[in-house]
Amino acid sequence: MVLFPNCKINLGLHITRKREDGYHDLVTVFYPIGIKDVLEIIQAPNPEEPFSFSNTGLAIQGNPTDNLCAKAYQLLKKDYPQMPSIQMHLHKQIPMGAGLGGGSADGAFALKLLNQLFHLDISEEQLIQYALALGSDCPFFIINQACLGKGRGEILERLTLDLSQYHFLIVNPGIHIGTGWAFSQITPKPAENSLISLINQPIATWKEHLVNDFEAPVMVAYPEITQIKNALYQAGALYASMSGSGSTLYGIFEKGHTPKISFPDHYMTVLVD
Repeated sequence: MVLFPNCKINLGLHITRKREDGYHDLVTVFYPIGIKDVLEIIQAPNPEEPFSFSNTGLAIQGNPTDNLCAKAYQLLKKDYPQMPSIQMHLHKQIPMGAGLGGGSADGAFALKLLNQLFHLDISEEQLIQYALALGSDCPFFIINQACLGKGRGEILERLTLDLSQYHFLIVNPGIHIGTGWAFSQITPKPAENSLISLINQPIATWKEHLVNDFEAPVMVAYPEITQIKNALYQAGALYASMSGSGSTLYGIFEKGHTPKISFPDHYMTVLVD
């Protein structure tokens, strides 16, 4: 069985509080975007075979057993020991350390795929709790539609936001932004404006009011990211922002307007409807 984990962007992102458990509270709007990985899971031909994980596409750093897809299997296996051994393969196309939540999507989709494949009958709410055990962004990908996210990102409120009349230019310059470093640059404070109120305004007004708290410190450290954002606006973007803690940026354009921007060859640029 195969699923296609997609990425997300953040429409506004505020870090509101440092928690006693070391995590941060935030408020953001998650919006799914159609850049996708490919995740396949099959039952191991031999029941005695151990769990196996393989990957192609973009290189994944670290031990394969630390991949969130592998962790998703081990997490469910503890509570559903009847689940057989599997072979899992991930073809990676969403860049990592980019603010797009690709790894989180892979882990969440692994939970959903295992639930479907082996008829575990796990409810959406239970899947969200399993996903939170994998990472703060993972619960969003269980729902995988526009949501207001609060808490660590696991308190989710579905939104009717529909941006299908626009397309998105996604630009990743290949700069890896450490999430821990990015959080260390932020002084948490309550959001000045309601994100729900802001996103219900015309997109042309977002430029002045819809803010990602990570942008200011990241752009000081990496001026190249400022140049990309400026280029998106110069090409006619209605709104441009960094996603998550970066380094990916996106521009929202009217359909029918194809932005003409020349970026270096090593950038990943994708126009998504």
